[in-house]
Amino acid sequence: MSKARVVITAVVVEGRSQAEVARSYGVSKGWVSKLVARYRAEGEAAFEPRSRRPRSSPNAIDADTVELIVRLRKDHALPKALPAGSRDADTHTRVRHDRIDPSGVVTLRLGGRLHHIGIGRTHARTHVILLVDDLHVRVVDAVTGELLRELTIDPTRDYQPQEKPETTKPPNP
Repeated sequence: MSKARVVITAVVVEGRSQAEVARSYGVSKGWVSKLVARYRAEGEAAFEPRSRRPRSSPNAIDADTVELIVRLRKDHALPKALPAGSRDADTHTRVRHDRIDPSGVVTLRLGGRLHHIGIGRTHARTHVILLVDDLHVRVVDAVTGELLRELTIDPTRDYQPQEKPETTKPPNP
């Protein structure tokens, strides 16, 4: 006989208190209380094994991100249609897999020059997919599909910093 059946028998049939039964069998009072409540509500089904799967998943990808991933895959024909590192000779498009370096930068060669794209240190060592269409570049998190950066490469600059919002100085009194 399982411990659950013994506990139920002691509480329901013998009429012992839940606290006394918990002490006697070395289980918590909360577990005894839950078991008795479940037995009164469900009968014998209370002894069936229960799933331990969580009812919710707080780390699940939200619906907006899933929608972005699906849209990017359709719009840009991610790696299946255009293999990593491949180029289309007419439009100069390519898809490249890379990893953001520890300083938060990913490097891209365009027109024979290296261009360093600032993504941010918070994304250091993140695997990314670069969607390159001429000078237009999208940097997407390879795992979540989150769009990390979208920019047009300035061919005159090696480093492509993130755009800072313009700050206006308050007028001097």
